[in-house]
Amino acid sequence: MMKLGINTVLYKGFGIKTALKAIKLAGYDGAELSAIQGMCEHLVLDAWETQAPLVKAAAKEAGVELLSMEVASLDEDRLTKAFKAAAYLGIPVVNVGPGGKKDDEESFNAQIEVLKARSELAAKYGVKLCCKAHVGCAVYSTPTTLRAMELIQSESFAIDMDPSHIHRAGEKPEEALASVVKRMGHVHIRDCKGPGPNPGAPAEQACGRGEINLYGYFKALVDAGYDGPVCLEVIGPEQTLTQAQSIAAESYGYMNAVLKLLGAR
Repeated sequence: MMKLGINTVLYKGFGIKTALKAIKLAGYDGAELSAIQGMCEHLVLDAWETQAPLVKAAAKEAGVELLSMEVASLDEDRLTKAFKAAAYLGIPVVNVGPGGKKDDEESFNAQIEVLKARSELAAKYGVKLCCKAHVGCAVYSTPTTLRAMELIQSESFAIDMDPSHIHRAGEKPEEALASVVKRMGHVHIRDCKGPGPNPGAPAEQACGRGEINLYGYFKALVDAGYDGPVCLEVIGPEQTLTQAQSIAAESYGYMNAVLKLLGAR
């Protein structure tokens, strides 16, 4: 069964205990722990050894599973700390972006080498490094994702398939998924208004409010037998607790209903 989670970045104005309790109340199975420097650090990696036990206790108290962690950065020192923290917390997946520049062959090749090295590092800690296609980066579309999959054969490397970035690359995510699903280890989910470059205001990223065929995307996931985490990731300005909870609950209701209709929950 696919597990539905939510990135704690949506609750970046609040502490981890408040965020995890809110996530549980919204119906989610688990959470993606945000450790994104400069955006939201519900786990400060430079102090992970003292903070991780507090995060573990908060998750146990809230009754939610820690499904993944988002670091975004490819910095070796930060990822080493992230992998150590993930291993301690029992988090199987650490998510990053690809970095680099769009349609720049030299940049693409350089980022592939970095991702290879970071995947090897992840393997040392029994963690999987997941990377998604990202608007404006070296890997930004399905064709560039397929190139990365071909060049990085490590079992500790997988794809985080975010339909909002594929949508903004001018593709149909529900059709693109089939070609990458065999290497997928995580899904970042949100809806999207317009062609980008941004996905829209936070409320417009709630599942069902935008232009992505999310029903078709979930059907493709179910048909392919994907059983990894699916985590809502809503970015943008800090939200009040009421606003954040509205987005979280609305999205959970949409996703849960669709998956029930598809016989997957």
